[in-house]
Amino acid sequence: MRHVAVIGSGPAGFYTAEALVKAYGAGARIDILDRLPVPYGLIRFGVAPDHQSIKAVAKRYEKVALEKSVRFLGNVHLGADVSVEELLHFYDAVVLATGAPHDRRLGIPGDDLPGVIGSAAFVGWYNGHPDHAELKPRLDGTHAVVVGNGNVALDVARILAKTEAEFAGSDIVDHALAALRRSSIRRITILGRRGPHQIAMTPKELGELGHLGEAVPLVEPGDLPLPDSDGPLEPGQRKSVALLREFAANPPDGSKPKTIAFDFFAKPLAIEGIGRAERVRVERTALSADGQANGTGETYELAADLVVSCIGYQSPAIPGVPYDDRLGRFPNDHGLVAERLWSVGWARRGPTGTIGTNRPDGQEVAEQIAAAFPPGGAASGREGGASLDRLLASRGCDPLVFADWQKIEAAEAAAARSGSPREKLVRVEELLRAGGR
Repeated sequence: MRHVAVIGSGPAGFYTAEALVKAYGAGARIDILDRLPVPYGLIRFGVAPDHQSIKAVAKRYEKVALEKSVRFLGNVHLGADVSVEELLHFYDAVVLATGAPHDRRLGIPGDDLPGVIGSAAFVGWYNGHPDHAELKPRLDGTHAVVVGNGNVALDVARILAKTEAEFAGSDIVDHALAALRRSSIRRITILGRRGPHQIAMTPKELGELGHLGEAVPLVEPGDLPLPDSDGPLEPGQRKSVALLREFAANPPDGSKPKTIAFDFFAKPLAIEGIGRAERVRVERTALSADGQANGTGETYELAADLVVSCIGYQSPAIPGVPYDDRLGRFPNDHGLVAERLWSVGWARRGPTGTIGTNRPDGQEVAEQIAAAFPPGGAASGREGGASLDRLLASRGCDPLVFADWQKIEAAEAAAARSGSPREKLVRVEELLRAGGR
C-alpha cells in the first residue's frame, strides 16, 4: 500500500488526488488536508459568486472525495497540528497544493492606509472566507480605484457595480450583499500600467461589463491601438480588444448612474489621504520596444475612497521547505521540491492560468509519484493516515471528514435566500458546529 498526503483541497489538490486514484486504483491511500473545515479552496472562495457555472466543477471533486482510497481531513493546521517533516515521516509522498492565498503588496507609499485592500481579502470578503469575514471595505465614498488588468480586476469592478437584483442566483454572502446595497461607489477606475494589447482579461469576463444594469464601461479612444495592429494577438485577445473598442464608443453622458473607466498606461505612484485613502497619485507611462511600461514624468491624481489591488498573489512560506521570496512560490523541478516532496498548482507555478490549468500539474506529479513508488512495489513501512490520526489525536485535533462537510453543505443549502444555491457559513466555529463538532 502506498500513502500520499496532499496539502490543500483546492483544484490543484483534487486534480492531483484524481490522478493518483487513476495511477494506483485501490493500491494507495490519499489524504487531502486543509486548514479550513471545508473543501474546494479557490472554487468556494475565489471564483466570483455570480459565476456559478464555473463552480460546478466541485461536483467532479466530490466524486474524487467519495473514492474509498481518498480521505478529506479539514481543520488541520499545517505547522500547528502537523509539520511537513512529520508528514514526510508518515507518507511515501507529500504534495503541496496550498495555492497562493496572500496578496502581493503594491509597494508604494500609502499602500497601508485604511481603505486600501488586496483582492484576496476583498474577494474573500464577498465569497465568505473565514479569514476575511470581518473586513469592512470602504464603500461610503463615491470613487474606487482597482489596480490591475486581469480577470480579478474585472471581478472586483463588476461586483462593485452590480445592482442587488443582478446578484440573483449567485452565492454572494449576506454580509457583502447588504454592504453593497448601501454602497455609495459611483465611479470605478481600472488602472493598468500598460495598454489594451497587454491586458490579461478574457472576452467572456470583459463582455459582462457591457451588460450591467446601472454601470457603463468607458475607454479613452486615444488609448486604443490602431485596429490593423491587432494581427499578432491571440484570438481571445483580439476579441477582448474589440470589446474595449466598443466601450470607447459609449457616451460618457451619465446615461447610467455608475461608470467603470479603464485608465491605461497609468502607474500608481502613491496613495494619499489624511487617516485614510483619498486619492491615488498616478504617472502616465509609455511602452518601450520590449513592451515595458516606463514612466513619462506626467502625473495626475484620481479620487479614491477605496483602492483594491489586483496585482497578484503569493504562496505562504512553510518552515523547512525551500521558498522563492521573489516569485512567491516553492522552487521546483517539474513539481519536485525536495526528496518525496512535490508542489502543484499556484504553489508550483505562481498565480497563473485557469482552474483547468491545474489538471496537467496534478497528472504530471501523480505520474512522478507512481514512478518513484510503483503500484504493487515493496512497501516502505510508512503507515500514512494511521500515523497521522494518532498524532492529531494526541494534539487535540479532531479533523472534519467529507461526511461532515456534507452536513455543512446541507445546512448552507437550507439557509439559502430564494434563488441562491447556498448561504455560506463564514466563521470557523459556525462551520464546525454545522459539521457536528
